Amino acid sequence: MSIKQTLFLIVLGLASAVAGFMLYQANKSDTQEATESQAQKPAANTTRRPDFKLADVDGVEHSISEWDGKVIILNFWATWCPPCRREMPAFIKLQEQYGEQGLQIIGLAIDQVDLVEAFADNVGVNYPILVGENDAIKITEDYGNRYGQLPYTVFIDRQGNIRHIKHGEVTYDQAVTFITPLLKP
Repeated sequence: MSIKQTLFLIVLGLASAVAGFMLYQANKSDTQEATESQAQKPAANTTRRPDFKLADVDGVEHSISEWDGKVIILNFWATWCPPCRREMPAFIKLQEQYGEQGLQIIGLAIDQVDLVEAFADNVGVNYPILVGENDAIKITEDYGNRYGQLPYTVFIDRQGNIRHIKHGEVTYDQAVTFITPLLKP
């Protein structure tokens, strides 16, 4: 086999891999959009949120159960993740506007404590941020994030049931759509 034929096969293989990945992403987006369009309806088959404990930026350990009875937006993120950074202002605004109605946003950073603390202080985060590296990766897997995608956001009702999962960046409007029915008494 000549060098040209070998290069052709390599390029063809790479093109096939890229096309397959794009098809996978498009299919995942269609499924995600279908889930989002049904955001007003309660999930028929809910899953109880897994329990976990993790330290905040000050080293104080917290359990997810501290926020039982609240609607929780659990956001997995990292300082090095551009879409994670872009969605932070929406979470800050949501916490300000809906906190008194029982919403609690919890950031779970898969990162180093010093980087997270500096970033959170810089943008004015007004909700708890828990930090971990390997422990946080295990937690995101426990919450269904099999591929380690960030950002990854889980919407949990007052009874502790997972109602919605959002792969990728969450906009303010999407979050409002998800939480509105959950905040009703």
